[in-house]
Amino acid sequence: MDGVIRQLKACLNGKRSQADYPAVPVTPGELAADAAAVVAAGAEAIHLHARGPDGAESVRAADVGAAVAAVRAACPGTPVGVSTGLWITHGDAKARHAAVASWAELGPAARPDFASVNVSEEGWAGVARVLGAAAVAVEAGVWSAADVPVLAAAGLPQPPLRILVEVMGEPAAAAPRAAEAILRALDASAVRGLPRLLHGEGEGCWPLVAQAAREGLPTRIGLEDTVAGPDGGPASGNAELVRSALQVLAAHRPGPQM
Repeated sequence: MDGVIRQLKACLNGKRSQADYPAVPVTPGELAADAAAVVAAGAEAIHLHARGPDGAESVRAADVGAAVAAVRAACPGTPVGVSTGLWITHGDAKARHAAVASWAELGPAARPDFASVNVSEEGWAGVARVLGAAAVAVEAGVWSAADVPVLAAAGLPQPPLRILVEVMGEPAAAAPRAAEAILRALDASAVRGLPRLLHGEGEGCWPLVAQAAREGLPTRIGLEDTVAGPDGGPASGNAELVRSALQVLAAHRPGPQM
């Protein structure tokens, strides 16, 4: 699997629990069923946050492997990625590094194809290196223009599979401007040639799906980023969000020049 995303990745759960929103998939079985549904709806790749037996987010190899293996069995051939967010280990960078390094022991069916690593987090470059050693591609999460020179100067032995341009916590009106600042900083950087994926969360989610279409970039959608559809109403689940996102992408993609 080359991990290329041309239009849309589905982000199934993130930090949310079923207490936050009942449709959020948590267990490997729930993640597998939801993954099959979003792929049938048109998603090209899956991003998930693995959970431990207690339902809490986890980067432990056993938990990551169980989630990935279940999803891969449900939708063979679809690239599967996971999070390495530092909050998952409660800010303990050493614990995260050790847990992610142990993914090298996972078999091919249980090992993720890629993993997101946020450039603003302590120890991110070391995590990127151990992922490369485990044959897991890196998605470099860039949350601000200030992250761009940090990524460019890292000197990773293997370049990231793609850069995730991630606009967090911005209201709908401000999110496109924040995204534009990051995109133009990337254009002027040493990593300008790497593939990009643009997305937002909350109020900024749907404006950035539209902006991704205008920029000719892939995006992502799912209950990690929003529980509402483009009209603001509650979404029934991830498959509905994927179908809506594909409609928004089609509506905002530039047409042929006459």
